Amino acid sequence: MAGKFKMSRATYAAAIIILCGFGVAVTWLCTTKLEREVPRLVLKKAIHSIGASCTLEAVASDEKSGLKRVWIAILQGGKEVTLFDQKFPSVGFFGGGSLRKQPVCIEIKPHELDLKDGEAVLRTRVWDHSWWGWMSGNRFYAEHNLVIDTKAPEIDVLTRNHYLNQGGAGLIIYRISESVAKSGVNVGKRFFPGSSGYFADPDIFIAFFAIPYDVGPDARLYITATDLAGNTSRMGFSYHINRKRFKKDIINVPDAFLKRKMPEFEHFIGKEKSSAPLIDKFLTVNRDVRRLSNKTIVDTCKKSDPRLYWKGKFLRLPASARKAGFADYRLYRYRGDVIDKQVHMGVDLASTAHSAIPAANNGRVAFCDELGIYGKSVIIDHGFGLFSIYGHLSRIQVTRGQMVSKGDIIGFTGSTGLAGGDHLHFAMMIHNTFVNPVEWWDSNWIKHNVIDKLKVSKVS
Repeated sequence: MAGKFKMSRATYAAAIIILCGFGVAVTWLCTTKLEREVPRLVLKKAIHSIGASCTLEAVASDEKSGLKRVWIAILQGGKEVTLFDQKFPSVGFFGGGSLRKQPVCIEIKPHELDLKDGEAVLRTRVWDHSWWGWMSGNRFYAEHNLVIDTKAPEIDVLTRNHYLNQGGAGLIIYRISESVAKSGVNVGKRFFPGSSGYFADPDIFIAFFAIPYDVGPDARLYITATDLAGNTSRMGFSYHINRKRFKKDIINVPDAFLKRKMPEFEHFIGKEKSSAPLIDKFLTVNRDVRRLSNKTIVDTCKKSDPRLYWKGKFLRLPASARKAGFADYRLYRYRGDVIDKQVHMGVDLASTAHSAIPAANNGRVAFCDELGIYGKSVIIDHGFGLFSIYGHLSRIQVTRGQMVSKGDIIGFTGSTGLAGGDHLHFAMMIHNTFVNPVEWWDSNWIKHNVIDKLKVSKVS
């Protein structure tokens, strides 16, 4: 009897072990092989339209069972065109898939796929190696409505004669046949964006652009326009660039200037150069800090209001004499030796000490702070990419974002920054390029090169 009891206990224990093992197996099966987490496919960039050539980038992923198949197609007019179809084998019956993530990159050219301009649907499917659904796996499915547009935008230039100066500015007005993602003027490798909004017709754009001081009459100028589908067109226009020669100047750097000025720049120079000779500190300021200062100006001028705030010629510092000109090529001499060379990207104007500085024209204050070699500075956005810059101020009278009118006092002249004496460094910039301020002080130049063009285009 005792033996039977012992046998029953052994049988019972074995049954418990078997049941536990079965439970573990079922749990493993349900949590791993029968998992129900749907795989994913994420487009790196939403696609609303496809141009003559389009790159589709996506990432398919499944963290549990692994990827089994990725399929992408375009449906148009009842016709389905497969763009991508790849299967990924498992590592064994119980092993599942080994691939958890798969990047996808497809070059789509509608003409080669016999797709027409018009509406279409992008379909995406992803399967994993789960045993769910009678071993068919979990499935991801998504549709994206889009438009196929392979026609580049048409550009119609509305302004005709573009007489330009080396180091100067220009304005062009043009019409585009459709909505665009980007348009503007290319001057060599530089791009000057155009903007709509000045005219009631949203298809008409204006673009202020610049001829850099070091770019001559052989420069290539043309308009580009890229539509929402990525199609790009180019259009040339008539222009003539007058060659200009800029002054060469020698700047002597006395020890007294170094002793007086270099302490202002210790925070730029850094501790590692704190014990360096003063002339080495000067070279760091004149080269590296100058580059950083100009970069701050360019970064500030990347964003401009799409409004033409200014009116008429720009004001010059009253009762002032010019001490240095735009694009002067400067040689810096220390104890008889030339130690550096730089290009002066503005006009230096001197009057009595601490003279009141008027805003050159209407605009919005985009910057008012310390600015490296330029010391206390103000930058005014006059709209559509045109900016005026005021450097070496002793005191600033405006705040960032403030609207100013032509003639409003924005500060007072001084000698902050890398200035040898009290004066105003006045500069002008179009988007990313310094231009000669002298043009903007000339009412005749403004009339012929800006105002008349705006009037004629408005009538047309």
